[in-house]
Amino acid sequence: MSGLYIHIPFCHSKCAYCDFFSTPRKETIEGYIDSILTEYELRCSEISSKFTTIYIGGGTPSLLPEKLLIKLVNGLCKYVEFESLEEFTIEANPEDVTEEWCKLILSLGITRVSMGIQSFDDSQLKFIGRRHTASDAIRAIAVMQRAGITNISGDLIYGLPNQTLESWKDSLERLLSMGLSHFSAYLLSYEPATRLYVMREQGRVKEASEELAQQMYGVLIDMARRYNYEHYEISNFSKPGCKAVHNSNYWRDMPYLGLGVSAHSFDGMNRRCNPNNIKAYIKTIESGEKYCEEEIETEDERHNDYIIVSLRTIDGISLSYYKSHWGELRYNQLIETAQHYINNGQMIIKNNQLSIAEEHMLISDRIMVDFIV
Repeated sequence: MSGLYIHIPFCHSKCAYCDFFSTPRKETIEGYIDSILTEYELRCSEISSKFTTIYIGGGTPSLLPEKLLIKLVNGLCKYVEFESLEEFTIEANPEDVTEEWCKLILSLGITRVSMGIQSFDDSQLKFIGRRHTASDAIRAIAVMQRAGITNISGDLIYGLPNQTLESWKDSLERLLSMGLSHFSAYLLSYEPATRLYVMREQGRVKEASEELAQQMYGVLIDMARRYNYEHYEISNFSKPGCKAVHNSNYWRDMPYLGLGVSAHSFDGMNRRCNPNNIKAYIKTIESGEKYCEEEIETEDERHNDYIIVSLRTIDGISLSYYKSHWGELRYNQLIETAQHYINNGQMIIKNNQLSIAEEHMLISDRIMVDFIV
């Protein structure tokens, strides 16, 4: 079981909060798609198991011209057994979703759409540089549902500039009332080099207080529970049986191959990353060379990776797996470290799993630090 990730680094424009590698310049887009398929040929042997998920992310994959999306998916068909796929996701922005686009992706075997909505408040959307409006998002969801796309995920952000607890409740209520199979909700992070980060440093925007962020998180988990969503990872919620398979495999430390600039890969032992330079990527791949940089991880680094991805989830750390894989000494240290958090209610042990209590997952980074070696 493994996943295939494809990074499409092109966007209509750059959002104020986004630190993912992307560009509005599209003159290299056709050569880039050719390079993706060539890179697969060069690197497919890195992963020994069959791909059971494909995720086309970005950037904004929904802006790909029809002929290029067909070229990409049909090219992958030559190598990947589509009948073995559990999930095939493409990311989309509301303004790109049309009846024709829905028919196209369904015809290509794409089974899931992850759409960036971020807010249902038009003033907030405009401030952070989104091109769509709340009504565009509502229309896009309706179009997909009418087309027969049943596996839809919507993204929201909380802690936005000038966002109040009430406006956050309103955005959540609007999304959850649509009955999507899945949604993600992220606390805004001010990443260096983003426009919002610069604005905060200049005093032009104010970051949400920790108290407000905690209140928003509390509203999030309460409303998700009321609408029968399972909170299975810090930022991810699903209807029963609708967890994101591809992303869940990341959190389970399963192998995956990432194609395209800025894409990451993991073969089960070592990690690789493609640098962020589209022209250099195309030139290197066209010459028949791999573009990735390899990182040989130590046992401690592998341990820390497992801690971080596991404690992001409701299931947490499998104590039996941890003990058998890292030994009794580290297992005893793990339990000793966890005891403080168990005593104060921030962590729990249930069914031989050590996890962060749901109401405290927003501060998971602070807790994880104590388990890193």
